[in-house]
Amino acid sequence: MKFFIDTANLDDIKEAQDLGVLDGVTTNPSLMAKEGISGQQNIIAHYNAICAIVDGDVSAEVIGTNYQEIINEGLELAKLDDKIVVKVPMIKDGIKAIKYFSKEGIKTNCTLVFSAGQALSAAKAGATYVSPFLGRLDDISTDGLGLIEEIRLIYDNYGYTTQILAASIRHAMHMVNCAKIGADVTTSPLSAITALIKHPLTDSGLAQFLSDHTKAAGRP
Repeated sequence: MKFFIDTANLDDIKEAQDLGVLDGVTTNPSLMAKEGISGQQNIIAHYNAICAIVDGDVSAEVIGTNYQEIINEGLELAKLDDKIVVKVPMIKDGIKAIKYFSKEGIKTNCTLVFSAGQALSAAKAGATYVSPFLGRLDDISTDGLGLIEEIRLIYDNYGYTTQILAASIRHAMHMVNCAKIGADVTTSPLSAITALIKHPLTDSGLAQFLSDHTKAAGRP
């Protein structure tokens, strides 16, 4: 399973990249705003900065909501770097745009997916990735992981190559459970990625080993 980081913070991206487990980045307008990035030129410069750090795909989201706006924005974003994946909302004009981008060989990420039917539509249009938001479903007492299972079954039934990019990850157990189910990718904050590494028994065990080594070496 691939690990993407869901942020526009360059320091967090660099830390995840240096950790050696990062496969890509997802962003959205909210994450850009959180970092104080505004204005089209600044946003484009920020995408370029992200692409300079990572080796894998970088999802860059369009703002337009009609077909021509999505196409125009997506084409401009795709020109920035081969790593750019055009992130398109799950709406009717978005599906039409994904079909266009697919024919042009431009990678896409269909975002804001909350049902298996939406995921099926995105796959039929040729999306590279589909992003079901499992955390937001959990927030309203709906089974987000169950949606991932449904999409996995449908894609496997018919051989769709669209990758399931589990989004809105809240914690490390979301990532582990997505791996069990068969999600192709999870995208999460840095905290969820680093939490996978931590365990209190590892910490206490290492402390004991170091203490015993100090005693065996005859040190006070």
